[in-house]
Amino acid sequence: QEHLVESGGGLVQAGGSLRLSCAASRMISSINVMKWYRQSPGNERELVATITRGGLTNYVDSVKGRFTISRDFAKNTVYLQMNSLKPEDTAVYYCNYPYSANVEVWGQGTQVTVSS
Repeated sequence: QEHLVESGGGLVQAGGSLRLSCAASRMISSINVMKWYRQSPGNERELVATITRGGLTNYVDSVKGRFTISRDFAKNTVYLQMNSLKPEDTAVYYCNYPYSANVEVWGQGTQVTVSS
């Protein structure tokens, strides 16, 4: 069964750092693209970062230069290193990948709270 488990969230002061992890139940080397999303109360889920199987990365403008997505094939884990955190980064962070044309796999999410 396909599943993802996120971890690493928490409470941090503005300017601090966190590293989120997303452990997959399958070999991530077989997944074309993995993604991190976030959702804060009252807002739609926002795509934050993506990484392809080949290692190409992309970021939403608001996190460029502060967040880094990476992956470890041996551990079947994707990471999101978040530096210089801001209160507006507060959200539940989810990892995701497309399983088929109509199915996406989501983790349960991990809460990130940045205090000012």
